[in-house]
Amino acid sequence: MNTIKIIKSCVVLLVTTMTIVSCSDYLDVNTNPNNPAISTPRLTLPVAQRDLASLNARQMTYLGQFIAYNWATPSNWSTNQEFSRYTVNSGFYATIFETSYATIFKNLTYVQNYEDASGAVDYSAYKAMATTLRSFQYQYLVDLYGNVPYTEANKRSAIITPKYDDAKVIYKSVIDELTAAATLALNLPTNAENPGVQDIINGGDMVKWAKFANTIKLRMLVRLSNTNQDAYIKGEIAKIDANGAGYISADIVANPGYNNNTDKQNPFFDYFRKPTTGAEQDRGDFTVATDYVLNFLTTTNDLRRNRLYAPAQTGGAYKGVPQTTTLPGTGFTSKDVSKVGPGLIVSATGSQAIMTMPEALLLQAEAISRGYIAGGDAAAKSKYEAAITASFTRLQVPSAATAAATYYNQDIANVSWASSPNKIQAIITQKWVALNGTSSIELWIEKTRTGFPAGLPQPAEGGGTRPVRLLYPASEIARNALNVPAQTAQNAFTDNPFWK
Repeated sequence: MNTIKIIKSCVVLLVTTMTIVSCSDYLDVNTNPNNPAISTPRLTLPVAQRDLASLNARQMTYLGQFIAYNWATPSNWSTNQEFSRYTVNSGFYATIFETSYATIFKNLTYVQNYEDASGAVDYSAYKAMATTLRSFQYQYLVDLYGNVPYTEANKRSAIITPKYDDAKVIYKSVIDELTAAATLALNLPTNAENPGVQDIINGGDMVKWAKFANTIKLRMLVRLSNTNQDAYIKGEIAKIDANGAGYISADIVANPGYNNNTDKQNPFFDYFRKPTTGAEQDRGDFTVATDYVLNFLTTTNDLRRNRLYAPAQTGGAYKGVPQTTTLPGTGFTSKDVSKVGPGLIVSATGSQAIMTMPEALLLQAEAISRGYIAGGDAAAKSKYEAAITASFTRLQVPSAATAAATYYNQDIANVSWASSPNKIQAIITQKWVALNGTSSIELWIEKTRTGFPAGLPQPAEGGGTRPVRLLYPASEIARNALNVPAQTAQNAFTDNPFWK
């Protein structure tokens, strides 16, 4: 069980026969999988929060950016060839599955099940948070893998080879858990301990946790829009309305005390910049814009382009490249094209986004457009335009509100609400822009669900078919062979999620 030493507090740990008193910070982690008794929810929850933020900021966003055709590789690097060739196998991004179960779910389940033997402390607030975060990550595992271990997962030594549960059943169960988590967050026992700064996401604000749970639930319900379950979706949204918390009203972010030291930077920043010096990591040099995304942003007069991407070192133009392994050398090196921009690579100490306002507002716009939430076209338009403004603001576009209004009032389909005959296409296209570099795994999943953005290219070497899922990792096949579903490489391209 991972435990964590808390900022400005001293944690007493019993190790064999010696007592150790340590004062440190959130980012110093000890691992003791054989002795969970040394931990409590106060120590374990922030570790899970940190690990979830890191996994989503790094591997999941990077993967989403490439499958959504936002990022590419310049001609002077031979890395990332699996993206241009769609080499999706049991080793491809296995960290998503492995980290979810090995660390995130393990710690969150520990918090959910923890009972204070003395009865002196009520940990209901921690349990509401753990349930919300566990639901957040389980949704992604179902979206990306289909059937996964759920009811028998993380039982420690009691069940070391858990069965795989049906994806549809997991989804409904997770939605129920989010309903319960929001209700608990808003109705804590009077003696419940508030985690305060131990909660590195919302600082112990339980209304914010209820809003977060509601917004994750809305995302899942909208995901079900193709499954002919409108009555169920509306009924579940009615439950959200009944708890009264509404949806998130500010970005959901994590910050355990990120600083500029090794292994302690903001995880997205750390992916691209070195500790202390801020010099460019290799990934910062071999990750560049695609020609398609820059052309789209330029032709729609979108000032977010200059925040999402940087001008080329040579010549200062905004230039991208196609996703391919056969680029010519001249004019296509990392110095010749646009890299990830200043609106994304912001600060070593800045908070890490987990769910942002542009996404939350676009989810509401889609739910209204589909008739799941009342309000009609005017309300959907209002949410849509507010989402674009929130995106401009997040990226620190100068005079963000004015710039956003100038942008979305252009007579361009999928930019202006009035000029967009297909409102769902407009919403998902704007999500593709707004979540560029942030929660970008959504972009791949939404492309699978809706088919938008329309006309999104695919790498020529990719075989002509975009993948729709990940494959179970080799490590899981080795340790849980009797339960893991059979798969072939082709399943990554043909085995659509149940909600498709």
